[in-house]
Amino acid sequence: MRKVIGWLTQKRSSQGSVPRPRRRIDLGVDAPTYPIYAIGDVHGCLELLKEAEAKIARDIEETRRAGVVVLLGDYVDRGPASSGVLDYLIKPSEYGLRRLPLCGNHDDVFRLFLDDPDTHGEWLSLGGEQTLASYGLDVHDQNFRQRSRNGTLKQLLAEVVPDAHRQFLTDLPISMKVGQLLFVHAGIRPGVALKDQEEADLMWIRDPFLAKGPNLPSTFVIHGHTPQAEPSLGPNRIGIDTGAFYSGKLTILRIAGEETRFI
Repeated sequence: MRKVIGWLTQKRSSQGSVPRPRRRIDLGVDAPTYPIYAIGDVHGCLELLKEAEAKIARDIEETRRAGVVVLLGDYVDRGPASSGVLDYLIKPSEYGLRRLPLCGNHDDVFRLFLDDPDTHGEWLSLGGEQTLASYGLDVHDQNFRQRSRNGTLKQLLAEVVPDAHRQFLTDLPISMKVGQLLFVHAGIRPGVALKDQEEADLMWIRDPFLAKGPNLPSTFVIHGHTPQAEPSLGPNRIGIDTGAFYSGKLTILRIAGEETRFI
């Protein structure tokens, strides 16, 4: 993982410019008065995402308390329907759910690849092949390889990846904080104030965050990124990436006041 982060940092520096910082949403210090449903890493598993939203809609109907759905990122790569997942999230929820999708590391690197495939080609080894396949592109096809060699791959990507998908990836916020709760894809650097956290850590970190937790006062982190067979509880954190693309299990965490439960 350090190798991949180092590769990204080096590539960005060599471009001579830094991508526009992603938004960090802060809804204030008061605890939310509404339920929050957090959904773990989707990774191209469209049917599991649809099932998860149906479960949330049923829960809202049963409890008669409307809530907010926070998706923790990684909508693309590895699974079979990355393009379909982006299409689904761009459109309003058929259940009337209020969604807040956050950015995962895979979403961020896909966006970088679309902007400059020659520089960010290592994305293909992170599950990008499956993402491009969902747009009808076979990276092993002679036409794809030829476009890569003659420098017209960016044009090909522009032809098959809708502008709405690019804009969605570009506009994804990187975190959401409300009261003591922080929702983010990977975690945070322990002991570092939230305003000083680097985007790379928010999207990529594992240890020391997994072992130590946020190590900040009044901060409890809900995150994905590190797949486990079951949700992972650590110091002031809950990880809910349960490897949907290989386990068939997409975890939903409901938080309402002091009550937390999995759906």
